[in-house]
Order: sequence, then C-alpha cells, then structure tokens
Amino acid sequence: MAKGKNVGLITKSQAPLVGVDISSTAVKLLQLSRSGDRYKVEHYAVEPLPPNAVVEKNIVEVEAVGEAIRRAVSRSGTKAKYAAAAVAGSAVITKIIPMPADLDDDDMESQVELEAVNYIPYPIEEVNLDFEVLGAMPGNPEMVQVLLAASRSENVEMRASALELGGLTAKVVDVEAFAIENAFGLLANTLNLPRDGIVALVDIGATMTTLNILRNGRSLYSREQVFGGKQLTDEVMRRYGLSYEEAGLAKRQGGLPESYEIEVLEPFKEALVQQISRLLQFFYAGSEFNRVDQIVLAGGCASIPGIAEMVEEQLGVQTVIANPLAQMTLGPRVQAHALAQDAPALMIACGLALRSFD
Repeated sequence: MAKGKNVGLITKSQAPLVGVDISSTAVKLLQLSRSGDRYKVEHYAVEPLPPNAVVEKNIVEVEAVGEAIRRAVSRSGTKAKYAAAAVAGSAVITKIIPMPADLDDDDMESQVELEAVNYIPYPIEEVNLDFEVLGAMPGNPEMVQVLLAASRSENVEMRASALELGGLTAKVVDVEAFAIENAFGLLANTLNLPRDGIVALVDIGATMTTLNILRNGRSLYSREQVFGGKQLTDEVMRRYGLSYEEAGLAKRQGGLPESYEIEVLEPFKEALVQQISRLLQFFYAGSEFNRVDQIVLAGGCASIPGIAEMVEEQLGVQTVIANPLAQMTLGPRVQAHALAQDAPALMIACGLALRSFD
C-alpha cells in the first residue's frame, strides 16, 4: 500500500521485541519474556534526552534520540534486534469504518485504501496506513467493523530512523493510546472496579498530560493537554539557579533547600490536580457520563510523593498509581528499587513490549 507497506501501524510479530517509548525527556526501553501467563522483566533502561530533542512528541533531533537509544540498549543489556515504538495520539487518525464481511485479506486491504481517502486529510502517498478487523457490526452480520489507523509517514519514519541509529530495527510502530490500552490489561485485575466500571487513566509526562477513559479494557475517550513535569523542572532551575540536568536530578534525588516542598512542589501538585479536574470536566461535558469509578496515575509525575492522596481527596475518586510491572518477576540485570521508581512512567514501553507475544 502507499508507503505503508514498510512499517505497519498494528502489525503482528514473533522475534523478541524490545518496547521503546520515545517521550519528550527520555527514551524508555523494556523487554519482557513470558512463561505460561507470568511475565518477567528481562531488560530495562531509562535514558534522558537533551532538551528539545523531542518537542511535544515530535522528534526534532534524530541523531540525539538515536544516541540515547544506543545508550539505553547498552545499559539494559538487551540482545534484541527488533523494536516496537509508538506514534502519539495527536499524530494519528483512527476511524472505525464498516466493510463487507466476505472480503479476503487482500481485497479488504485494497478496499480500506480506497475508503481511507475519505477519512484522511493528507495526500494518501504521505501516509502510513494499517487496519484491524474488530468484529461484526452490531445488528448487521454481513458487515464488519474495521479499525483504520493512519499516521503521516514522516512520524513513522523519524521513529524508525532513530531506532536504526540506536542499533534496532522497527518491527512494529503502534499508536500510544493502543499501547496504553495493552498495558492497562495488566493493571485491570488489581483495581477493585464495579462491573462496567469506568477508569480515568491520567498519564502525566514532561510536557503533555493525557487522559484515557477506559471501560472493560477498551478506550472510550482520549484527550491531551500541554502540562507536565517540565514546568516543575523549569521552576527549580529558575529558583535555585540550576541547569536543566541538575534540576532534573535534584527533583528525583533530593538535596534541594527546605523551601522547595512548600514553595515549589506544593503549588505544582495543586496545579496538577486542577489539570486532571479540567480534563475530566471536558470528558463529562462531551459524554453521557458524569463520574469515573477510579483514577489511575501514570507517567513520571505519578512518582511524586503524596500525589495520589491529594487527587483522591480533592476530586473524591479512589486514586492509585499505575504499576503495570507489579506482578512480574525480574531478570538478573534488573534492579528492583530503580524499576519500582520508574514503573509508572513505563506504561507505553510496557504496552509495546507486550507486542512480542501477539
């Protein structure tokens, strides 16, 4: 298909895959193995990126990202050659379209390509396309629902190039929201949810906060907002005269003046709760729902002490921190303490690593 043959957006794979999540501030790498229904973390690394190498999920400096991937590969000790990466929701168009149920794979592919023109606002030759048959159309057994996913080729190719510079081959390019949905499958049984319960999964990254609403493990709604941990880093730099790297380290490891907690961290936590509240209000305003049963916090900022308690207290919804790796055993190269600290930020990497077992 037009350009889309090279890297699918929802392709299946068999060789061991390492999940590589390229965010605005770091490359997160994770490799899992599975025996029976138990998973094991074999290799993982989080490697910081220089400022502005990735801006709002778009790769700007492909060499810098490639270098970080290479360092992450070497630090993690993985021998995998193939990787799964993801493009951000804002860079992807997904649509569910009806198709005749009696088409074989090749006919379906041609038909989807023809139909795609009606749904995609870019020239079709600049787009990577993929599709997945979801199942029969409710009330019409002769039609099936097909999920169409399309991203501009440059988004996919930049990720493939960065991986290649890092010594890996892009085998799968997924969509971040699907990767999160995939990882959420590992969390779902640890939440005490009512039947058909609604979960607000809030991923608070460095520059973006993403709300995913899930019900029975499927995503119902997603929205991004520009807000994240970089605001806290910037404030630490400004107030204490530190460089970007020093401020990032100080945030994680401590060593800042006593005033930090009250004057810097608390206002940031308050702002974060307000952002989550706003995202939920947008969701309620545009849907038939007016509540969620559980909030799950993911992303780097989820590791801020006391944040879950503050969200729960102010929003009145039970709130937990995401740890998709909680039930997994660890390989000899993996340090339990470091992994526990990073786990909430590994949702996308985890969802991508799970693609090994499709």
